[in-house]
Amino acid sequence: MDFELTSEHREIQTLAREFAASEIAPFASEWDRDRRFPAEVFSKLADLGLMGVCVPEEFDGAGCDFLSYVLVLEELSRADAGVGVTLAVHTSACTLPLLMFGTTAQIAQYVPPLARGEALGAFALTEAGAGSDAGAIVSHGTESATGWHLAGTKQWITNGSFADTFIVFARTETGVEGPRGISAFILDASQVAVTREEHKLGLNSSSTVDLVFDTDVLADRLLGERGRGFGVAMATLDGGRIGIGAQAVGIAQAALDAACAYAKERRAFGKAIGEFQAIQQKLATMATEIEAARLLVYRAAMLKEHGKPHTVAGAQAKLFASEVARRQTSEAIQVLGGYGYTKEAPVERYFRDAKVTEIYEGTSEIQRLVIARSLLGELGRPS
Repeated sequence: MDFELTSEHREIQTLAREFAASEIAPFASEWDRDRRFPAEVFSKLADLGLMGVCVPEEFDGAGCDFLSYVLVLEELSRADAGVGVTLAVHTSACTLPLLMFGTTAQIAQYVPPLARGEALGAFALTEAGAGSDAGAIVSHGTESATGWHLAGTKQWITNGSFADTFIVFARTETGVEGPRGISAFILDASQVAVTREEHKLGLNSSSTVDLVFDTDVLADRLLGERGRGFGVAMATLDGGRIGIGAQAVGIAQAALDAACAYAKERRAFGKAIGEFQAIQQKLATMATEIEAARLLVYRAAMLKEHGKPHTVAGAQAKLFASEVARRQTSEAIQVLGGYGYTKEAPVERYFRDAKVTEIYEGTSEIQRLVIARSLLGELGRPS
């Protein structure tokens, strides 16, 4: 078992880190304050090939592996988690499921523009009454002579105001309840309408919206098999959770960086506060938990890359990394004291950004259910 990154992995990690340090970190607080989506950043990421980092070269991607993508997400999120989640949804929740479930024609039409960064992707599953219980969606599709008529609403849709391509889920089979009978479709921005841009606790440089749609689509917009859309959604989330774990690691690492820098500079009782064992204990725990979270995320990414089962590994990575991010961003505020509680320091932003990693793409409670059911089998499933 090799715990070292390859030279290729280190190169793309360095590329993402240097880009984040120069093009993201200096402006992240401003974007957060102004709640501004930095569209120009994604044009620059596209120029570097990072909007399609793990998309094969034949579809205009960079042709790197899934771990490379995770490394990029971690570095971008270390500078601004809003930028990180925008790329994560674009890639994990839109481009990759199109590659996995799309027809040859669908892949040829939609994937290259997404990989080149000419189009932005979104994933529309959640509804007001269907969050963790995704099988409860009521958006519906009615078959027509030329395809389908789709109608419904969606909530908490990342990238919604700026996306060009949407993967949308609707119930297509009448008389069938729960996860069965749901299908996935590909919609263009002209076929959906944004009804509200959400004001959030954190991730203020990302777009999160409510959507409505009432549109006709041709039969060739069906993604995957009819009535099998729930499987498309769950497979997408299996990989997406690894990306959210990487986002959480990036946020936590940024908090540790800030806490260490402050501990070296801030003086109290005649010496740097980093000389006090109470501060040293906090920093040691932060570093250890972050490294453990990072290894869980990297392991899950490698399992996915090699085509091995990764549902449980992804759940474990997201569960642990997100809770580490929430705990250790709080500890960073504690190290900085009153300064950490102000907008002058970035750690309060890290704290706000970290919380949602325990919620989206499957709450921590859902991750625990996934893990428990893998241990208990049928005994762990509801009767």
